[in-house]
Amino acid sequence: MKSLERHLTIRIWIVVVCLASVAPLAAQRGQGRQGGASARASAPVDLTGMWVSIVTEDWRWRMRTPPKGDYASLPLTDAAVKAADSWDPARDAAAGEQCRPFGGAAIMRVPGRIRISWNDDTTIKVETEAGTQTRAFAFGSAQAAEPSWQGVSVANWQVAGGGGRRSGGPPRGGSLRVVTTNLRPGYLRRNGVPYSANARVTENYNRVNEPNGDSWLIVTTMVEDPQYLAQTFVTSSNFKKEADGSKWAPAACRVS
Repeated sequence: MKSLERHLTIRIWIVVVCLASVAPLAAQRGQGRQGGASARASAPVDLTGMWVSIVTEDWRWRMRTPPKGDYASLPLTDAAVKAADSWDPARDAAAGEQCRPFGGAAIMRVPGRIRISWNDDTTIKVETEAGTQTRAFAFGSAQAAEPSWQGVSVANWQVAGGGGRRSGGPPRGGSLRVVTTNLRPGYLRRNGVPYSANARVTENYNRVNEPNGDSWLIVTTMVEDPQYLAQTFVTSSNFKKEADGSKWAPAACRVS
């Protein structure tokens, strides 16, 4: 496990460094298109399929509900600490707020499987086992809506070298960038650590293919929230590609 963790940590840093030199795919021309092709047709990388989270770090916060007051490694404001100290799971359950730990700012850190597919040529759909959530990543723009657990997400391709497909050839390597706003207030951790309705979530989805045939999805998440975070909170979550959906088992939101 330590060897795997070191291996993935190195790859995460490589991905983060590479993202700094990656260019947007023509800003999708406001329509999720590149040279007339749809976002789906111009994709520089295939993210579709079934992926399972591999937890190699933050075990005590991700694999169980940490006790109230365990806020280590989080850059919380005083207001956040005060809110977290008042966390009451029974109150959440009574108010129908069981999905607070499964909102868009934290869902990729919750262990389980995700299923990625195309809803249409300009929208990627991400379904989660944890909390039975569905996220929609719209290329170009997204319709305004009432605040929700998964908010409104706008996506664009990031292409290595700033180009799209080579003429007559396969696409260059790249990744997906997603910006999510319009969220309902939720929890960054299951023990009541809050994020507010003003939170802004930026994610980068990068696929890494191993020589042995394994494929990894590295999701780098950056949460900004001036009300509850003193600085940007950054995490990287690792997922391994599965051959099929035979182990898919969605579970409803729960408070503990």
